[in-house]
Amino acid sequence: MAQARRKDKARTVLRKGEGQRSNGTYYYRWQDKKGNRHYLYAKSLQELREQEKQVEKDKYDGIKAEARYVTVNDLYELWKQIKRGLKDSTYENYTYMYDTFAAHDIGVMRISTLKKSDVKRFYNRLADDRGLKPATIDNVHTVLHQVLDMAVDDDYIRSNPSDNVLKELKQSHCFLTEKRRGLTVPEQELFLDFLQHSVTYHHWYPLFAVMVGTGLRIGEVTGLRWCDIDLEEGIIDVNHNLVYYNHRKEGSKKGVYFNINTPKTLAGVRQVPMLDFVKKAFEMEKAYQEKFGIKCNVTIDGYTDFIFVNRFGEAQHQGTVNKAIHRITRDCNDAQFEKDEHPKVLLPHFSCHNLRHTFTTRMVEAGVNIKVIQDALGHKDIQTTMNIYADVTQELRKSEFDGLDGYFRKSRRVYKKEAAAEDKAGDIAKDKAEDADNNGGETKDPN
Repeated sequence: MAQARRKDKARTVLRKGEGQRSNGTYYYRWQDKKGNRHYLYAKSLQELREQEKQVEKDKYDGIKAEARYVTVNDLYELWKQIKRGLKDSTYENYTYMYDTFAAHDIGVMRISTLKKSDVKRFYNRLADDRGLKPATIDNVHTVLHQVLDMAVDDDYIRSNPSDNVLKELKQSHCFLTEKRRGLTVPEQELFLDFLQHSVTYHHWYPLFAVMVGTGLRIGEVTGLRWCDIDLEEGIIDVNHNLVYYNHRKEGSKKGVYFNINTPKTLAGVRQVPMLDFVKKAFEMEKAYQEKFGIKCNVTIDGYTDFIFVNRFGEAQHQGTVNKAIHRITRDCNDAQFEKDEHPKVLLPHFSCHNLRHTFTTRMVEAGVNIKVIQDALGHKDIQTTMNIYADVTQELRKSEFDGLDGYFRKSRRVYKKEAAAEDKAGDIAKDKAEDADNNGGETKDPN
């Protein structure tokens, strides 16, 4: 005898797994491949069956049933557990960006409901409401995109909804990303000359002179120890960098602290020759510390005897150095205006990294081989060096052509002047010849 088919209160035949609750709403029950039981609920049978279609599609495509309960934050926590291959400083920056800008926003959304439009709206909020710069949004996107890629690989979703979204955002918002540039020669000389003769900022000269003359990254400079330099041979041994964390909240370490990291790539381990003024800068720093009894009083991951320390013997970091640059720039420009109401040279707004570009620019201007530039900067990828090289040479090309344009204008003026003189001389000769003809071949003395 055939079993009677189950029906709801409206006498509609229910399918396998469907049921109606006492309050009139509907449910659907099914099991995944692991035998785990799952439920769907809906106010109407039609709505329930629409959800059933999605479940069947997910089962056919191999999408995990539990995906509908998993949030972006859940997968982010998994990403943190399995992510490898990042320097500690890079990992810390990525997690800080996500925790600050994504965790309480798009992070609480369920991965199964996340659409490309949700990601677009999220990035628009970061740009419009929070006023974040493209580079910051790019960092958030880097983490989110990797998390969603992992979700695709683990069968939580079919495709990554963040694909190409950042590119569209940059186009729609017309972000203007200014490339870092080095100081011009007049700006560089003004900067260093001001430091040398300033009573207030004289102690900063050695650090900035070394940065301008070596192209070292700020962490490489602040991490230098006296044993890393050879003043006799004029060699700087770059084999580590000093990293400052000001937002760590995990593990045993919290708040702000320093770490010693190895360079990001093997290319970062290098020896940089000292220019003459760089060597003198190190000697000035040594003499200054001996005069005022300043000694390194800190040990970081077993490293001590750092060259550039503050008056308390503590290590310097990027934030402090950049603040110093801002104060120096302000006071230097004020001094320029005091000398001249319309100064020919002023310092632009710049940071530590611009001094690295300044060194690169001087090398390009001097015609240094591109491979030598790559080695000096510690670039693993020659393309990174080529990009900077191309930017600098483009500026040089423009300045050279500006000079060429001036040369052409000058030469044309000289030509016109000479041509006019020749024409005048020709007219005088012609007049003399006519006078001679009129006087029987003799030229009359006008006096």
